[in-house]
Amino acid sequence: MPRFVVLEHDWPEPHLDLFLDAGDALRAWKLPAHFSPDTPATILANAQHRRHYLDYEGAIAGNRGAVRRWDFGEFDWIEDSQDSVRVNFTGTRLRGMFEFARSDSGDWIFRKV
Repeated sequence: MPRFVVLEHDWPEPHLDLFLDAGDALRAWKLPAHFSPDTPATILANAQHRRHYLDYEGAIAGNRGAVRRWDFGEFDWIEDSQDSVRVNFTGTRLRGMFEFARSDSGDWIFRKV
């Protein structure tokens, strides 16, 4: 089963990085620092990252702050299209079905389904 991790990242401002294992790389989104799994949030799609972040905590090269694990676990892909991603998380904080949906304005909304 693929893995996920959510890392607290303190650079350039506090936020959370959500990474989904997609084989050779991690699909990534930036969540607000005050994110709560029970409240929909506007999130930003980010560039793919290396898989080593699934298990990494510590300083980021190039003076880009540090990361610390906020949640981790496994997930199932339910849907993966250009405008919608649905996954079922089995983490400590993220549990159940969540959707990443592109809004009419082009923003991504992350919410529990």
